[in-house]
Amino acid sequence: MEGVSERFFQIENEWNVIHLPEKPNGFGILIIGDRTHFVENGSSYWLEHYGRRQLINTLKSCGYTLFHSNLYGRHWGSPHAVLLAKQLYHLVMKQEILNKKIHILSEGIGALVALQLMEEMPNSIRSSVMINPCLDIKAQIAEEKKNKFFYKQMIKELSKAYQLDEKAVTHYPFVRIQDFVSKIPVGIWQKMNGGSYSYKIHGKKYEEWRKQLKAPIQFTFYFQENINRIHDMIRSFYKEHERIL
Repeated sequence: MEGVSERFFQIENEWNVIHLPEKPNGFGILIIGDRTHFVENGSSYWLEHYGRRQLINTLKSCGYTLFHSNLYGRHWGSPHAVLLAKQLYHLVMKQEILNKKIHILSEGIGALVALQLMEEMPNSIRSSVMINPCLDIKAQIAEEKKNKFFYKQMIKELSKAYQLDEKAVTHYPFVRIQDFVSKIPVGIWQKMNGGSYSYKIHGKKYEEWRKQLKAPIQFTFYFQENINRIHDMIRSFYKEHERIL
């Protein structure tokens, strides 16, 4: 698309990118990716992956300014990743003319950062979309125990992300779904088949918890074949939460 550009820059040696639309609508979206996510100088996972790039282009064509960070790679919602996401938010707000209340678009483990931002920056977030979210680290550790290779890999990643000895990981008090009481509007889109995180221990559990908080969320199952329709639904979800500036 003509006149639309990406700008890459570093914070704390981590690469970040901002996607600038041709006709800005004044709203920003922070993308927080899953374990395979990366941002490097001149490229990112969301630009290289066909489906994610489609979603970026759909949202940009509606005027959204999107921004995301490498966020230390496989961060698993670590305090460092949350802090960097906040720094990115403040930097973008200084540089761009945007409404201070942004949307979040998270995938997989990115939802762990999204939950914490919703809790810590309630006045800066208007809505949050989660795609196939991972929301409970303890439950995911128990799930991965069924496969020795994936379990060892996850323990390694958590040890690095949280700067822990590998033996300390299983005893670490990771945040639980019940620790989050934010009532910011949330929409979850859950793939029907082949997702990395079981909706029963993540999305559904969060949906039940939000019902208890009297702040229900929108929960949608989808098939990969319907991906364009899903992108339209996500765009409509954001629009719905822009009525009050």
